[in-house]
Amino acid sequence: MTTSLTQPAPADDEQGRLAALRQLEILDTEPEEPFENVVSLVRTVLGVPIATVTLVDEDRQWFKARRGLDVSETPRDVSFCTHAIRQSEPFLVSDAQVHPLFAENPLVLGEPGIRSYAGIPLQTAEGFNVGTLCAIDVQPREFTEAEVALLSNFARIVVNEFELRRIAQRDQLTGALTRRGFLEMARHEIGRFRRYGRPSCLLLVDIDFFKQVNDTYGHPAGDAALKALAETVTLAKRPVDLLGRLGGEEFAVLLPETEAPDAFWAAERFRQAIEDRVIELADGRTIAVTASFGIAPLTDTVTSVEDWLSRADEPLYAAKHAGRNRCVVGGSS
Repeated sequence: MTTSLTQPAPADDEQGRLAALRQLEILDTEPEEPFENVVSLVRTVLGVPIATVTLVDEDRQWFKARRGLDVSETPRDVSFCTHAIRQSEPFLVSDAQVHPLFAENPLVLGEPGIRSYAGIPLQTAEGFNVGTLCAIDVQPREFTEAEVALLSNFARIVVNEFELRRIAQRDQLTGALTRRGFLEMARHEIGRFRRYGRPSCLLLVDIDFFKQVNDTYGHPAGDAALKALAETVTLAKRPVDLLGRLGGEEFAVLLPETEAPDAFWAAERFRQAIEDRVIELADGRTIAVTASFGIAPLTDTVTSVEDWLSRADEPLYAAKHAGRNRCVVGGSS
């Protein structure tokens, strides 16, 4: 019994699978009602004490939604789900205490005392199994064909919600993250900094004289300029960098694992590429735009995403005041 008509990706393409997981932009996000509803339904309909929407990261399994578990993640090497994602069929364990893979597993011998497990791979449109929808019992149990079919249907709902979530977080004109989506990822980056102390920088980007573009050439030209900036930065940035449209002509770029000096040179690269871009309008005319950049490193004194944005807004203002089409780094205090 398969859960998708999509041709599955090769099971050994772990880097491709992790890339597909990252593209969902869902790890370490706050609880969301659609996923909470699914695990509640699974627990009720199948009569199990534990149900989870599990995403399998590089070295951990993280629960997007969970019922009956007190932890938000566990190491991947003890997870049942890491075995489930290696196949397209449902992964069923009727009694973990006598199963050769799990008899000595700490999740079986200790809390939560797993005895039986049913996991349906959550397969993306590209064919990658990024996680599982799991039903777990603390008693030995043979999951029936009807129960597995129900769980598979719920898994399809989860995958559909992944896609709807991704669409909702993308600005339809430029393809950049929406303000909400970008701020969510920035919050995640602040949390990562607090846990691991890894560097990160935030760029605020504003198209110079954008109102004049609209007034002179019309709003379709303004839209073309917005799309061109997003395309230019997307081509120039690293895969791990994130571009968001905060509103109007203002964009932001999140640069993980980046100190302020390297962020400045990245911003300079973006700025030059924008300046060099020739934008073709529908009527055959061409225009060019420039952009100003404010750069703020993430420090211990940053209290929130809003605070981080404010620290990038100050050097952005300085860049505009100094003549525009330039990059300015803010203070690191």
